[in-house]
Amino acid sequence: MFYNINWHIKIGSYKLALLDSLEVIESVDLLSDTARIVLPGSSMNRQLEIEKKIKRGDPVEIQVGYDSDLKTEFTGFIENIATDDSSITLSCEDGIFLTRVSVKDKEMKNCTSKDVAQYVVDQVNLSLPADQRLSLECDYQMQYDKFIINKANGRDVLKKLQEETKGNIYMKGRVLHFHPAYIEKFGEVTFDFAVNIEKSDLKYRRADERKYEVEVEGIAEDGKRTVVTVGTTGGEKRSVKISGVTSREALKKRGEEEMKYLVFDGYEGSLTGWLIPEVHPGYSAKINDKDYEYKNGTYYVISVTTTLNDQGGVRKVQIGRKLS
Repeated sequence: MFYNINWHIKIGSYKLALLDSLEVIESVDLLSDTARIVLPGSSMNRQLEIEKKIKRGDPVEIQVGYDSDLKTEFTGFIENIATDDSSITLSCEDGIFLTRVSVKDKEMKNCTSKDVAQYVVDQVNLSLPADQRLSLECDYQMQYDKFIINKANGRDVLKKLQEETKGNIYMKGRVLHFHPAYIEKFGEVTFDFAVNIEKSDLKYRRADERKYEVEVEGIAEDGKRTVVTVGTTGGEKRSVKISGVTSREALKKRGEEEMKYLVFDGYEGSLTGWLIPEVHPGYSAKINDKDYEYKNGTYYVISVTTTLNDQGGVRKVQIGRKLS
């Protein structure tokens, strides 16, 4: 069966009629999803004066698929417009773009990660119309002795929270989500080496071959350091540093979150398929191989890079922890 690749990209009130290439990057390890739209610099020997029609902050919606079956791949805003003699590049960011506003300096004592996220939401909402304000959905709370915000924008603060907690922070509509890693499941998909995997760099490793020792260091206001170690003594070392956290229980929990990414029986790496099946971070991906059935399993998808150009459309899927 033959399918025709199709796309629909709307920016503000305009629909794009020309496209050189498209790349959408989604990942639970990144604070925001991004899109890179490349347009020709000219058409019919005339320069495209696109900057007279669109600007930074304009809303963006991207749909791709085959024939008339289009799926929404990205919604967000233009973050930057770059032009040269031969092309125009539109760099876009998802709803996290709305948090790129300054937040008031603050010192928060005996607070949780949820308290910090709520402060960011409250500060960002000061710059938004009443009917466009954000809300927070958070079920991940790490205890801080102190959290200092100094000369930062909301995105900076959220990035720090994500790095220190390893939580899954993302924007969906006007709701900022903050959840433990690997908890949410957004869909299911099946990949088969004989059916819909174009190429892969997947490698199968046993859990007993994955020896890691994670050192989590909490740094108090006075510089005193509390260190908790989890994992296998003598294993490959990973380190995490968190300012304002001294609770050994909180530090241990953070180390255990890190270990979830590192130790399991199964594949590691990525596979490349086509636009069908649709897949996004947070999906459960079942991987089948009839030649090595003992390797079959279901994995948490941590990132997807979708590209579209004159060569066709593909998805590169990075897998993480084995689920079953």
